[in-house]
Amino acid sequence: MTPRPPRTAPSAPASVWQALARPHYLLSPWPWRAAAYLLTGTLSGAVVLVGLMIWAAAGAVLAIGLVGLPLLAALPLAGLPVAALERRRLRLIDPGDGPATDDPHDEPPAPGLRSWLTTRLREPATWRELGHTLLTAGLLWPAEALLLTTALAAPAAVIATPLLMATAGEGREAKVLKAWTVTDWPTAWAAAALGVLLLAAGAYALGAAAGARAALTRLLITPDDGDQHARVVELTRSRARLVDAFETERRRVERDLHDGAQQRLVALTMSLGLARLDAPPGGPLAEQLARAHEEAGAALAELRELIHGIHPKVLADYGLEAAVADAADRSPVPVDVDLTLPCRLPRTVESAAYFVVREALANVARHSGAGRARVGGGHHDGRLSLEVEDDGHGGADADHGTGLTGLADRVSVLDGRLTLTSPPGGPTLLRVEIPCEPTEPACVSSSPRTASCSATD
Repeated sequence: MTPRPPRTAPSAPASVWQALARPHYLLSPWPWRAAAYLLTGTLSGAVVLVGLMIWAAAGAVLAIGLVGLPLLAALPLAGLPVAALERRRLRLIDPGDGPATDDPHDEPPAPGLRSWLTTRLREPATWRELGHTLLTAGLLWPAEALLLTTALAAPAAVIATPLLMATAGEGREAKVLKAWTVTDWPTAWAAAALGVLLLAAGAYALGAAAGARAALTRLLITPDDGDQHARVVELTRSRARLVDAFETERRRVERDLHDGAQQRLVALTMSLGLARLDAPPGGPLAEQLARAHEEAGAALAELRELIHGIHPKVLADYGLEAAVADAADRSPVPVDVDLTLPCRLPRTVESAAYFVVREALANVARHSGAGRARVGGGHHDGRLSLEVEDDGHGGADADHGTGLTGLADRVSVLDGRLTLTSPPGGPTLLRVEIPCEPTEPACVSSSPRTASCSATD
């Protein structure tokens, strides 16, 4: 049973857009965060404009002697540091790490400046960041400066009307924004009240502008959905390739042990047996040969068991159904097998399913106290389903030492699912589902093949 999560307080808004919808926006830190975001954008934009102008001018002047050509050629890389700064500034509007602050650039395939430059110049993200830099330097920072002046400086000047009238106007008049003359105190205080309202409206305008500016920045300098989807697909394929390589290596080790060390031990055992026949009975030599023969036989038995555990030959030769029946025969707890598979499945699917069953039966024998177990399942609707059930005392937990966590990860690589149900008092039921299709053409149904099996065999 899943434990009930603790009761928590309402979560704070995670972005300026969520904060704008809250009734206490003006009393929260978000107006200040929005103002800080736009103010730092104004300052950084002005600095970027000056830097680009100096960069381009220096490159153009030095190009006469061919010295400035590398400077001009490196101009597209100017967006990299600006985008890195923008990803940090985005945390003012979207606090915390996440997709908005991820670096969209790939690692170069080889060390060195040449590889780094080649990778960066070929990436669409580099050119998007250059476009963002030019847009910031040429258009965005002046707009932000104008908005800050309109939303903050102008209301502040209106609010200060009574102060201006008392000081600069000597109590007789005050010039508001150089466009409106106030000549009496009631009008001055009314202007101050109007300035407060304008300041509140300006705070909302700053929040909306900061949100729109951040959205445009994300669009240009953060990874898009296509890039993230491609990375997820490549990650899934790489995990599948690792599983295939792991299974191939297991089969190679099993074959080397079977054809190498095991055959040598068999020959040694036979030689010791023949030597025992030639040795005089009852003598010390006969006793030593007998002990050596027994040790060689025990070592051979252990090696065969080890080979069977690495990758049983019956699984490779006859498939999952025969391998599960063999595992049931080897189990110290009686096991009823009800598994019907008319065709062979992909090798990685068979291997993962077999080792799940074998580990489950080992847990039944070691921990459950069961008197009997059952293994059942089959292949239906493009999915392999397996169940291992025992009549033990239950209470098993896959997260605490049962050895199934790694198998669950292995099943998940194949887009499968492993679930364990084990209430106190039993019974314990382990269920595995893996999407796949048979590898034999005569057995493939007319249903579409699942993606998880297309590259497994």
